[in-house]
Amino acid sequence: MLEALGMTPDEERVYRVVVGGYRTAAEEIAGRAGVGRGEVQPILDVLLAKGLVNLADGQYTSAPPDVSLGPLLVHGQEKLEAARAAVSQLAEEYRGSARRRDSAQLVEVVTGVDAIRRQALAIQRGAREESLWFCLEGNVAMAASENVEEALAQARGVQYRVIYETGLLEEPGRIVNVLEGIEGGEIARSISKLPVRLAISDRRVALCPLVSHDSTGEPTAALVRESSLLSALVALFEVYWERASPLRIGDTAPTPHLDPDERRLLSLLIGGVSDKSIATQLNVSYRTVQRRLQDLMRRVDARTRMQLAWQASKLGWLDEPSPGYPLPAGGRHPGPLSDAISN
Repeated sequence: MLEALGMTPDEERVYRVVVGGYRTAAEEIAGRAGVGRGEVQPILDVLLAKGLVNLADGQYTSAPPDVSLGPLLVHGQEKLEAARAAVSQLAEEYRGSARRRDSAQLVEVVTGVDAIRRQALAIQRGAREESLWFCLEGNVAMAASENVEEALAQARGVQYRVIYETGLLEEPGRIVNVLEGIEGGEIARSISKLPVRLAISDRRVALCPLVSHDSTGEPTAALVRESSLLSALVALFEVYWERASPLRIGDTAPTPHLDPDERRLLSLLIGGVSDKSIATQLNVSYRTVQRRLQDLMRRVDARTRMQLAWQASKLGWLDEPSPGYPLPAGGRHPGPLSDAISN
């Protein structure tokens, strides 16, 4: 059992005898361990050198195992992490070499609901730093509630930026799913229409369905690895990110300008959600939504909703919070996920 700490089976057997006794002579240890007197002494010398046992007046004793074995555990963990890193590096070298030899390695076509779902979960499991998502209404392979990897990725520090299509925000109960992602750390924005469904992991791999969700036949998706095509998909995301509006529906603390309900209402309005859908999502009446919008318009002396949106932007009412960590190269804002390729 202790081989992972560098002990041989004989060393472990002798060590257990010493641990089980208070002060034990070498002859007694040999007898209880089932080894000869000439065999036990070299083993005891090794355990002494490792600091696992002590010798005084011809008697062997042991320090508490959790104290004496602690450094070996740490060393073993360091070696394991180093081995994992080496395996990851070798895997990357292999994939890079394979892609240079065979261009077919750059784009893989994935066919079928189950296969697409597995890939959507796998790229989330493999993410280490950043994930970028286009979330459209409807779904191709996986509902948001089935996306079990999102919270796990957020918990280990993966940073997500997510753009939601307005139609998705109007789907019944969808705001609850979006809120879960934002509360987990997403930086979310919304826009009236997105061109494709898209998930990008660490800017090294992307998953992009090849047909619309209402097409007949089996769905297919492209798994795109590092290439000019992947760079183009990342650039496409950045263009839409700049055009999209901040989605501030998860804040619960009031600001000098807006209370939480006003911020959610204004965020959904600027995101293009209809008054009726806003009322449904916020669980208030249609008349309440209109009254609150009129209050906001009076506050900034706006005659139209377009002027209200412009003034809110000018005054920074919906500015995204500082992420609280250094921006990655290029000044990109990171953030976490919700329901991406699945929608």
